[in-house]
Amino acid sequence: MSNKQLEPLHIVIDFDSTFTQVEGLDELANIALQGNPKQKEIVSKIREITEKGMTGSYSFADSLRDRVALLSANRSHVDQLITFLKGKISDSFNRNKEFIQEHAEQILIVSSGFKDFIVPVVRELGIPADNVFANTFNYDAEGNITGYDHDNLLSKDRGKVSLLQSLQLEGEVYVIGDGYTDYELREAGLANKFFAFTENVSRKVVVEKADHVVPSLDEFLYINGLSRAQSYPKSRIKVLLLENVHPHAVQAFKKEGFQVELLKGALDEAELIEKIKDVSILGLRSKTNLTKKVLEHPNAARLMCVGAFCIGTNQIDLSECENRGIAVFNAPYSNTRSVVELSIGLMVMLTRNIFEKSTRMHAGVWDKSATNSYEIRGKKLGLVGYGNIGTQISVIAEALGMEVYFYDTVDKLALGNAKKCSSLKELLNLADFVSLHVDGRKVNSNIIGQQEFSWMKDNVIFLNLSRGHVVEIPALVEAIKSGKVWGAAIDVFPLEPKTNDEEFINELRGLPNVILTPHIGGSTEEAQANIGEFVPAKLLQFMNNGSTYGSVNFPELQLPPLENAHRLLHIHHNMPGILAQINNVFAKYQVNIIGQYLKTTEKTGYVITDVAKEYSEEIVNELKLIENTIKFRMLY
Repeated sequence: MSNKQLEPLHIVIDFDSTFTQVEGLDELANIALQGNPKQKEIVSKIREITEKGMTGSYSFADSLRDRVALLSANRSHVDQLITFLKGKISDSFNRNKEFIQEHAEQILIVSSGFKDFIVPVVRELGIPADNVFANTFNYDAEGNITGYDHDNLLSKDRGKVSLLQSLQLEGEVYVIGDGYTDYELREAGLANKFFAFTENVSRKVVVEKADHVVPSLDEFLYINGLSRAQSYPKSRIKVLLLENVHPHAVQAFKKEGFQVELLKGALDEAELIEKIKDVSILGLRSKTNLTKKVLEHPNAARLMCVGAFCIGTNQIDLSECENRGIAVFNAPYSNTRSVVELSIGLMVMLTRNIFEKSTRMHAGVWDKSATNSYEIRGKKLGLVGYGNIGTQISVIAEALGMEVYFYDTVDKLALGNAKKCSSLKELLNLADFVSLHVDGRKVNSNIIGQQEFSWMKDNVIFLNLSRGHVVEIPALVEAIKSGKVWGAAIDVFPLEPKTNDEEFINELRGLPNVILTPHIGGSTEEAQANIGEFVPAKLLQFMNNGSTYGSVNFPELQLPPLENAHRLLHIHHNMPGILAQINNVFAKYQVNIIGQYLKTTEKTGYVITDVAKEYSEEIVNELKLIENTIKFRMLY
């Protein structure tokens, strides 16, 4: 697709907190004062003066003079600063390095900072030294900074204005910056537009004066129809993360430039409908239900993908998501080990009656007795469900000397010496320990009830770390009170509080030798960190690349990186002839196809086509109008 030509546009860019993420002079002070007992105090004072200068509440000339006076630095510190700043180039500038290199001659760096460290940094992205306008330090014979050139226009009040007046630029002039001195160029009539850059810092007084507020360089390029790394600025894409997902997830999306909102608790249906407005990426755990009612509401029209930060996806209407072209991803393995370890630990705790003895000890009762206290070695463990968690428990339990039996509706290969039972009744008849590890499908609702407890041995140990609705709680309560169940550990419940502030209400409270945990089977730092990295990685692959590998409801495609092409993504109902219609459109406009990929499910087709960058915009409208199209998007 052709882009707006840059010329005769001049782009004037500030350096500190715009081209780089930090203020150079502040960081120079921090480096130079290492080991100085007053480092924190002096650096804090310099930053305070910087901020006042940037907001226009302090004369710039005075600000520069006072900050340099507080410095005690030399060339070696400047060299260290240069190395530091090269690693602090703003993310969106690094992303759009190609644009900057191609149009370097039309880009001017106009800064009240210092050429000494600015030139080596901007040169990394191809901007020549002649296009950098900034102050310069004065040094003594030993390389110590003694001051700066007071004759330089940029050392004075309204220095940027004076500098641009002297340059007499022809054509359009756009200014990108974070400070009041950048806005002054617009105020003086020397710039056609001022773009307040907020990727690194946002100053209210500056934002209020701007023609446009741009949270990234991508946004600036998008507004002006210029070539860019992102087809659509990620700062415009909303991410909603619920149920206090791990900070790694928040960081992953923010690093990519997305607009992120994190909520600690779960949302009910009405609340989710309200919050999902304009959201493109939704992340949730097990307590929030993404229902058909939510998905069909107009507020959910922009939803593109969903991440379940847990193993199960029964809380998500997967079929409706597929109907609407919404890809869903989960973390099927990330918390497996955590659930396994807790399960084994709970077996030991229950068979030794540790919970009851600990409670008595806290009450001052010394109950040293071996009565009703047993080893788990040599006992029979019955696993209901032999998936990722069940198989790992099987291996570890066998290593501890237990006999392992399992029952699963799907034919599974037994690991080690584990034995498969032909029915649930057979398993329950022989097991000393029964541990549930089934998924959350509706067919598994109340699979353990009064009859199933009657099949179990007397004094059985019972665990449920799978889903709350798979056990009839009244039947479990009766089995515990009757002595059929000697001890129980329950981590999941049919009704769970949405937040930590709500009271947990359940009939199991107060029963002897019953360990109740608040759905924490997978809640370890390791597991949550793994999930916080795994799920965002899948969502970002889909958003950035179109890949759907690992999706639980979508045609799975693992795509190569996008290079020197535009990627057109077409999601449609799986009907005959759609691929032919897509290719007819390409043929009509003589589009050069670089690569094409297709995968279907019973209901949905997913066609990805990489094409040469130059093509008619009309092609996009025709692809969208193909009958049975669900969603269409482009990636640059």
